[in-house]
Amino acid sequence: MPNATQKFMGKHQLIDRLAAQVGSRDMAIDILRKRGHMDSKGQLTAEGRARDAMTAEERALDRASKATGAKPSAFKYNPKTNRATRR
Repeated sequence: MPNATQKFMGKHQLIDRLAAQVGSRDMAIDILRKRGHMDSKGQLTAEGRARDAMTAEERALDRASKATGAKPSAFKYNPKTNRATRR
C-alpha cells in the first residue's frame, strides 16, 4: 500500500509532498522558508521554483549528487524510500 507521499511524486508538488511527509502544511512552509525556498510572503523563491519544477526523483538524485560530488547518473532512485543510492 503506497504511503501518503506517493501521491505527490511529480513536478510542482514540492509543498504538498513535504506537507505529506511532515504531517502539516504550515510545518512544510516553515521548513521551506528556513531552506530559502520560500519567502516570508509564502511565495517560492527562484531556488524554490527550481526545486518545485523537479520531480521527487530528480530532487533525490540532486541531493545525492550534491552530497557526494558524483553525477546524478551515478545513482539509482527508489521511489518507496525517496532515496538515491549508488548504482
